[in-house]
Amino acid sequence: MISKKLRQAREYEAEHMALVAKEERPMFHVTGGIGWINDPNGFCVYQGEYHLFFQYHPYSTEWGPMHWGHVKTKDFVKWERLPIALAPDEKFDEKGCFSGSAIELPNGRQLLMYTGVIHEADEKGIVKDIQQQCIAIGDGINYEKYEHNPVIGSSMLPEGGNKHDFRDPKIWEEDGIYYVAVANRTEDGSGAILKYKSKDGLHWEYEETIDRCFNEYGKMWECPDFFELEDHPVLVISPQEMRPIGMEFHAGNGTAFFVGEYNKNHKFERKSVQAIDYGLDFYAPQTLLTPDGRRIMIAWMQNWTTSNCKNSEQLYFGEMTFPRELYMKNGRVCQLPVKEIENYYGRKVAFENVLVHGVTTLPGIHGRVIDMTVRIKPANEEGFNWFRVNVAKDGENVTVIRYKPKSRMMRIDRSRCGFPNDIVHIRDFMVNPVDGELTIRILMDKHSLELFVNDGEQAATMMVYTDQTASSITFDAEGDVLMSVTKYDLEFEV
Repeated sequence: MISKKLRQAREYEAEHMALVAKEERPMFHVTGGIGWINDPNGFCVYQGEYHLFFQYHPYSTEWGPMHWGHVKTKDFVKWERLPIALAPDEKFDEKGCFSGSAIELPNGRQLLMYTGVIHEADEKGIVKDIQQQCIAIGDGINYEKYEHNPVIGSSMLPEGGNKHDFRDPKIWEEDGIYYVAVANRTEDGSGAILKYKSKDGLHWEYEETIDRCFNEYGKMWECPDFFELEDHPVLVISPQEMRPIGMEFHAGNGTAFFVGEYNKNHKFERKSVQAIDYGLDFYAPQTLLTPDGRRIMIAWMQNWTTSNCKNSEQLYFGEMTFPRELYMKNGRVCQLPVKEIENYYGRKVAFENVLVHGVTTLPGIHGRVIDMTVRIKPANEEGFNWFRVNVAKDGENVTVIRYKPKSRMMRIDRSRCGFPNDIVHIRDFMVNPVDGELTIRILMDKHSLELFVNDGEQAATMMVYTDQTASSITFDAEGDVLMSVTKYDLEFEV
């Protein structure tokens, strides 16, 4: 039975998304039908296709009562929009269906697990969220919420747990048992990731705390994910209120991979910590495991600091990153765009060992919907002081990627991308050239830029707001650089 609130949301989306011309949307990144989106939810395989849900407020481009939008794909590139899956229409989720995940059940049904939010006044009369974990089961289009929701309520928190910050369940199955990692705030005010287990997906019990913050990496940890990557357990978190840590983590909302080991009691032990993305617009990543064994990650291509800065005439706001394949390299989690993007390669333009000294322009190297790889190395023993790739460029606007070999510092800079607000436009991070050589891969889709350095050892993501007519690409250097470039135009039916 579809509720009145869900039916109204579906009708509103169907009626209003036609107001956004296809030409206004990105070519191969997920957006909402209309209105606002944030966190990816329910990224999973279901009946041979890849499904993605997302936090969704169709009625405006501002965050509002959370619904779940829904799309699916066969190749991570071309997406089909499906009807809105969840609306806040029950007593246990009337203030929002917050983030969560999904899994296919043995009977062919699909289980969605999400955070249902209600309001409750405390002893001082202050109204606060109460967050609890709920489920809905359906056929890939329509879902029925479990009559005994919540399945994990505040009474199932361990000692010191906080019912006001208890959200974002990520479900998986191992050997016939279901597990879920849930974000929680502890008695010291910082985050922890709790683990629950169930034999049927309906009845749950607390098992352990996977890891705790102890105010070391931010405060509240959001949007956990927990999986093995090439025999290494990996915990994914999105910490709030981060303090800057060297060049690895910036202040504010961040993301992190914790790579660990299992000790003799099969407990997770953190061994290394790394930022997931060093750019300006990346948050709340979630992964799935493909049938061919690849671990694929997608994230919200935005952040809370910049999400209020948008054109008042916009009819939709928010995009997802392009899906990325994760792999291990020397103990580090690396990431690259999924290989399926190659099926959309169009015209190829390539140059080998071009000497760059000052400004260099190459015929055929331009565009805003491209996959371009640039390889650089010093042209002589004197080396070079800096090298730049300038994209989305016209006479007034430019977005810059700069590399300084002496400090090993990479910078992304959208200060002159046409955005009028005074927000963060620059981010610096460290890279690791190999024998003086560096590879820079740039994936662009109209208003986004995703950067991958040295086969994905580092990634950096940002939105670029320049008009599409700004499509020039130039290179320049102080010193002598030998550069090779391969650029593919990406071609899609509009």
